[in-house]
Amino acid sequence: MKSLKKKRRIQVIVLAFVALAISTGLIGYGLRDGINFFRAPAQVASDPPPENETFRLGGLVAEGSIVRGQGETVTFSVTDGAATIPVSFTGILPDLFDENQGMVGTGKLVNGVFQASEILAKHDESYMPKEVIDALKDQGVYVAPNG
Repeated sequence: MKSLKKKRRIQVIVLAFVALAISTGLIGYGLRDGINFFRAPAQVASDPPPENETFRLGGLVAEGSIVRGQGETVTFSVTDGAATIPVSFTGILPDLFDENQGMVGTGKLVNGVFQASEILAKHDESYMPKEVIDALKDQGVYVAPNG
């Protein structure tokens, strides 16, 4: 009798493990397009991602680099102090978007130009995304805001 209980318990544990593995696989498959890796400009310059990979690029908007084109197209450069990446964005920029300010964009690298589909800017005078701060600290150019 004990042997049957032990066998049934092992079957339940194996079945639970298989169900957990399948559900983890399905969650990963469902989120595969929603997971975007962050890269600093220096990382993109040294090891460019494939053109079909969507990722997030963050840093400071380079001074004097914002060029407003025809319609809603805007080009500018993003820097982390070690490298500068040109960015092209078609759409309406956030109100707080400006030169020498932190930003994070989501998009793809096409022929050396980051084609952004979304641009996020800081939301007050002292905020900067953690990934951008870490990238700037790695390059030794981060200056903490006074306050």
